[in-house]
Amino acid sequence: MARSVLAQQPHWKAFASRRRDPATKREAVLKTAAELFLEKSYGRTSLNDIAARLNITKPALYHYFHRKEEILLECYRWGTTLIEESLTEIASSSGTGLEKVAAFIYSYANVMTVNFGRCVMRLDEGDLSAQALEEVRNYKRKIDRRLRSFIQDGIRDGSVGPCDPKIAAFSIAGAVNWICMWYEPEGPLTGEEIASQFARTLTQGLARRRTEVSRRTAPPGPSAD
Repeated sequence: MARSVLAQQPHWKAFASRRRDPATKREAVLKTAAELFLEKSYGRTSLNDIAARLNITKPALYHYFHRKEEILLECYRWGTTLIEESLTEIASSSGTGLEKVAAFIYSYANVMTVNFGRCVMRLDEGDLSAQALEEVRNYKRKIDRRLRSFIQDGIRDGSVGPCDPKIAAFSIAGAVNWICMWYEPEGPLTGEEIASQFARTLTQGLARRRTEVSRRTAPPGPSAD
């Protein structure tokens, strides 16, 4: 989805003029819903709430979404698309595995500071239908597999110390996902600053130590015989 000028104006203004295109109005619905999911939680937000915030009727909202779950899934797809675009670029880069892990953390952490990422990660999966839950879990598996592949690349090229890629990936994802629980847009740090610090901190535990590299490359010492 293309970014629009809605970031600079109240979302309801997208519906104030009949000349607004459907894509812009659909985006306004998603951004408004994400705000309400954060304010009230997904379970406590209704389609009536979303329509009221946009100054439109509920039937008018049905032109874009018929169920609240459709809106949530579209928010999730938006956030996932932002991540996947970055992951494809990272995977094709010539950096080390550790550098790719750092780039992954930076990209993922940034998404966790925007409303789409924050509202989805705060979601209680019990609120989803079986079909929607499976779609969400498929997205999570794809991202997890890509992170593990970067860690494995690092182990092979020597930039990452010996570790269990699965446990390492779970540890990183758990730390980054938790950003959505404490991040405040009006806080002292920007999303980019938080992402940079997370990338630096979380990769320190993965990086192969210099002493470890020295042992692997040092010539054998004199024989004791």
